[in-house]
Amino acid sequence: MTTSEVTQEAVFIGANKQNYVSDYNPNNNVIAFGAANTVALWKPLDSNHNGVYYTLKEHSQEVTGVKFLPNSLYLISIGEDHVVNVWKQNGSIYEHSQSLNEHSHSVTCIAVINEKLFVTGGADHQIIIWVYDNSTNEFKLGEKFQVKENFYPLTLAIQDIEKDNYLIAIGGTTNNIYIYNFELKGYQVLSLRKSAELTGHEDWIKCLEFVTEETHKNYILASGAQDRYVRLWRLKLNELIDDSDEDPTKLVLLSNKQYKFDLASGSRAAFSFEALIMGHDDWISGLQWHPSCKDPLAKDRKFQLLTCTADTALMIWEMDSDSGIWVCVNRLGEMSVKGASTATGASGGFWSCLWFIDPSTQEHYVLASGKTGSFRVYKSDADGKSFASTLGITGAVRDITDIKWSVDGDYFVATSLDQTTRLYAPWKKNNSESWHEFARPQIHGYDMICYDNITPTKFVSGGDEKILRVFEMTKSISKLLEGLCGIKVLDDESELPVTASLPVLGLSNKAENQIEQGDQQDEDEEKTPEAADDVLASLEQPPVEEYLQRHTLFPELEKLYGHGYEISCCSTSPNGKLIAAACKSNTAKHAVIRIFNVSKDYQQSPQVLLGHNLTISSLEFSPDGQYLLAVSRDRQFSLWEVVDEDTAEFKLVELNPKAHSRILWDCSWLPADNFFTTVSRDKQIKLWKVADDKVQLVASTKLSEPITSVSVYKGGLINNHAVVAVGLEDGGIEIFTVNLANPEFKHVLSFEKEITPSGRIEKLSFSSKRHNKNRFLLGVGSKDTSARLYSIDQTLFV
Repeated sequence: MTTSEVTQEAVFIGANKQNYVSDYNPNNNVIAFGAANTVALWKPLDSNHNGVYYTLKEHSQEVTGVKFLPNSLYLISIGEDHVVNVWKQNGSIYEHSQSLNEHSHSVTCIAVINEKLFVTGGADHQIIIWVYDNSTNEFKLGEKFQVKENFYPLTLAIQDIEKDNYLIAIGGTTNNIYIYNFELKGYQVLSLRKSAELTGHEDWIKCLEFVTEETHKNYILASGAQDRYVRLWRLKLNELIDDSDEDPTKLVLLSNKQYKFDLASGSRAAFSFEALIMGHDDWISGLQWHPSCKDPLAKDRKFQLLTCTADTALMIWEMDSDSGIWVCVNRLGEMSVKGASTATGASGGFWSCLWFIDPSTQEHYVLASGKTGSFRVYKSDADGKSFASTLGITGAVRDITDIKWSVDGDYFVATSLDQTTRLYAPWKKNNSESWHEFARPQIHGYDMICYDNITPTKFVSGGDEKILRVFEMTKSISKLLEGLCGIKVLDDESELPVTASLPVLGLSNKAENQIEQGDQQDEDEEKTPEAADDVLASLEQPPVEEYLQRHTLFPELEKLYGHGYEISCCSTSPNGKLIAAACKSNTAKHAVIRIFNVSKDYQQSPQVLLGHNLTISSLEFSPDGQYLLAVSRDRQFSLWEVVDEDTAEFKLVELNPKAHSRILWDCSWLPADNFFTTVSRDKQIKLWKVADDKVQLVASTKLSEPITSVSVYKGGLINNHAVVAVGLEDGGIEIFTVNLANPEFKHVLSFEKEITPSGRIEKLSFSSKRHNKNRFLLGVGSKDTSARLYSIDQTLFV
């Protein structure tokens, strides 16, 4: 398969909530970050703003950390699957090189120092030193040790202080920092021993990082902890050590206490407390020294320290030359919400941070990933003093459960178990196009399950609750899509609400003019509809994370009640007059389809569609609105004819008890002649034809994996052929065509494993429009938390 046949146009995937989740490689300007069980690659300096361009698949569980080995081609990733994976650069991507399996539980932290040495720590209490063996061109275990019983390492830092002599700083589930030193001879780790135990923090240590001062015998270790403080520790060698504290008559305080020890080479070393940095309101989650500090020979080195915390703050600290006190010179991020902290159960603001310099412009970039999975990006002027928020990347942090294209096929919307509904559209600029998240219509209190369009501006969605909710697009989002994407949603926008917001303690997004005075949290936080509209109207690029959360909600119009358990699926008729929905069930009593009549103020129809015994997994109306198809976990499908749309009256055409031998996961209608497909865990896709009030099986084929989703291109037939995409349990995607004159499935294409998701395909959806006139657009939602967009060359089907 050539790349021209299938192109991965976009990948939207959020970063994991881990302290070591991301790293930057200055050699090729690539950021790698852990996203579910994959490692995502992103070029933040890409002028086309294409976002994630590749995901590395090898881990079976969540990736907990990534690090590039300095001055090498290697990338290291660690995960909850107990594995340390080594990747080697090949062009713009990385290929799996080696798996290291010495850990017996989740690997929690990693530190790197050079191209031949790195250290990992895990929930098995073990710290492992890995060494590169030139004879085998592989990494091997150099030494494994344990700090103490019941101690879990959460953070590591490693520093070379003399030739072949290294220090490891270890922080974790105690208040102390443990210092070890060892000697590296060839591939052998020698004389490993505990050297010091630094005391002072009042809670678990979350992050550590060394930096070298101008003189190579002077180092500073920064430590951040859950006590909300950052401590700086100075490391001195040999003659720089102050021995005045050995005077027995002199009082030793924490401020002048020295932790002295001998190195394997015979040299002396000592740690002393240097400074206490206060100012954060919650756990310190990340530390980064100024990028220039990483090169001891660099000119104009700045001794600045970046800290990120669970209070959604990023601060850059610098020592005041007059007083010697470390002060905040830049504050980025957001002001924390009153009362929201890790102590009150909040999941934390920022989990990791990065700081790097654009080599071509010398502009500074500060990045932070947070609980929503998005990267906040702050870009400085050339001198690095003033920062402004700029475009980052966004994506869900839990399974994608549904994907649907807009009525006209211009953009798509994805729902996720991370309790969000997200709208993705193409940003058209300077004859180029890149896909971005343009709105977050729903930020909910329940995991989102399903979605469908009612009209070009209204949609219905179901979460892990008993209620369906109806939302309407705002005027500000409609204008934004028209201005940046060239998408005209509605000719007359005057009837649309201006904007919406989520009231405090509320689960329902309201139009701004519906919000009562008491709903707002603070007067200074109130924004008029016009002000919020102006925020989006002034944008020259897609909204950043702060705007997505605050200014792109859709107001909720209706709540639809009736189901006894959590919603499992929903579908709307092509003209938007009827909404069909089902809920989870283990009995026939609740395995029913309820119909809501949109034209009658969303009233529920008195007729309840009965017949299934277990949860209905998917629903879809036929393109002409004549039929409603339902597939279920009870291995049956039911077909209903719409007798009267105005009264929402239905007639059962067929309840097929032997449709498949296992659970039916999904169904999709063909664009003509009342054909439809069903797919199942039994690995089969079947084609059925409706004629004379009967359903006949006309074709089937079996694949190598259970089939979890199916989508048929609804934009019409191609040379009397329908185009069918199926998604598999292992993340694979297959494309078939069906000749309606002589029905059979003809396999056309298998997506390459390199560009498919790493988890089960939850939903596929074809756009009804062609991309660049000759390419099909396929949206894919996966259990690996990614929403992906592929374009497929139509010449495959001609």
